[in-house]
Amino acid sequence: MKQASSNSYLEQVLQEKAAVEESLKGRRQRSIPLADVQLAPEARAAGGALAAFPRRAQLGGGGPASPAVEARVTGSLWWKSVVVPPNAYVVHTRRGHPEPLHIGLGISFRFNPRTDAFLVVPSAMQTILINANCICKERQGLLVQGYVQWAIDDFAIAYHTLDFSDEEEPMRVVNVQLREQAEAAIKDTVATMSIDDVLTDKQPIIEELTARLRSVAEGAGTSGKGLGLRIVTVQIKEAVVCSPRVWENLQRPYRAQQAKQARLPELATQAEIEAKEDEAARRRAQLEIAAEAERTRLEAEAEADAFAREQAAKALRTEQEAQALARSEAHQRAKLEQEHALARIAMEHELALEQLRLQVERLRAEQAIALAAARRAVDNDHSEAALRLALIQRLPDVLGAQPKPEHLAQVHVGDDLVGRILGAVMPKI
Repeated sequence: MKQASSNSYLEQVLQEKAAVEESLKGRRQRSIPLADVQLAPEARAAGGALAAFPRRAQLGGGGPASPAVEARVTGSLWWKSVVVPPNAYVVHTRRGHPEPLHIGLGISFRFNPRTDAFLVVPSAMQTILINANCICKERQGLLVQGYVQWAIDDFAIAYHTLDFSDEEEPMRVVNVQLREQAEAAIKDTVATMSIDDVLTDKQPIIEELTARLRSVAEGAGTSGKGLGLRIVTVQIKEAVVCSPRVWENLQRPYRAQQAKQARLPELATQAEIEAKEDEAARRRAQLEIAAEAERTRLEAEAEADAFAREQAAKALRTEQEAQALARSEAHQRAKLEQEHALARIAMEHELALEQLRLQVERLRAEQAIALAAARRAVDNDHSEAALRLALIQRLPDVLGAQPKPEHLAQVHVGDDLVGRILGAVMPKI
C-alpha cells in the first residue's frame, strides 16, 4: 500500500514542543546555600575569601558556571559580606526567619554561610523574540514575528513565583514561559482573522497579546497579584504567508493595480508624447510646405526675372537688330541708290557709247554702203573676165556648202554651159 504523505506542520509542532521542554528543564539548577559548599583548597588557604558565587555542580559535568550577575563575596569563615551590583535584585534569607532579611535592588549585606542563603537576579529589561507559526481563518499558514519586552516590577512576588535558579541565564526559563504564552495568544488571535486582516492591521494582535500577557504578568483585570513582572511593550514586526503560491496570489491584485497605475501614466505620457510628436510633425510639415511654397515663389520670381531679363534682352536685341536692319536697309537703300545712280550713269554711258557705237556703225555702214556701192560700181565696171575670175575664186565656198555627193561623176562642161551658169549667178551677186 502507498504510504500516506507526512505532515510537515505536525512534525514542526512536535519539534518545537521538544525544544520547549528541553529549555524548561535542560539547565535548571538549584541554588545551594553557602553553608553546604566546601571551599576549594585555594580559597581555604586564602582564608575562605570568595571572589564570586560558590562553585556549583553542573549537569553533564564541566567546569564552574559563569554567573550572570557578578556578586562579590568577601570575608572568611562566618564573617562574610555579599556585595551586590546596583543593577541587580537580591533576596537574603536566614534559617529560622520566615521572611527575607534583605530584599531589593542593589542591597549588600553580611552573610553567614551556615545559616544564610541569597539569590541575585539582573534587573535589566528583557526582550523575547517570538516566531509564531499560525493558522488563519482561511486555513493558511502564517509566520508572525514579534517581540515582547518585560522587566521585574515587584521582586518580592517574582522570586516566589518564577524560576531564577539558572546561574548563567536566570531569565531563561521565564523568557521561555512568556514566549510560549505569547505564541499561544498570537495563534488564538490569528485563528479568528483573515489573511488580509493579519497582513494589513496587526493592532488587534498587539492588543490581545498585551492584554493576555499583562493579565498573567501583572495580574491586570484579575484578583491576583500576577507574577511581579511588568510588560514594557509588545510589538508585531512582520507577518509572512508560508505558502509561496498563496503569497503570490495575494500579491497579484496589488501588482496588477500597481502595474495599472504605473501603466496609465505611461500610456498618458506616451499619448502626450505622440500628440506632441504629431503636432511637431504637423508643424514641421507646415514649415516644409511653407518653405516649399516660398522656394517655389522665389523660383517663380527668379524665373520671371530671368524671363523678363531675357525678354528685355530679346527686345533690346530685336530693337538693336531692327536698328541695325534699318541702318542696313538705309545702307542698302543708299547702296542701291548709289548702284542705281551708278547703273544709270553706266547705262547713260553705255547708251552714250551705244549711240556713239551706233553712230560709228552707222557711219561705218554708210561708209561700207558707200564702199560697197563704190565697189559695185567698180565691179559693174569690171569686165566679164573679172567676174569669171571672182566666180572661180568663190566657187570652192559654194561647193563646200552643197551636200556631199554619194558618187562622183566627171562631167565635161563646155564654154556655153559656163556662160549660162555665170549668167544665172551674177544677178545674185
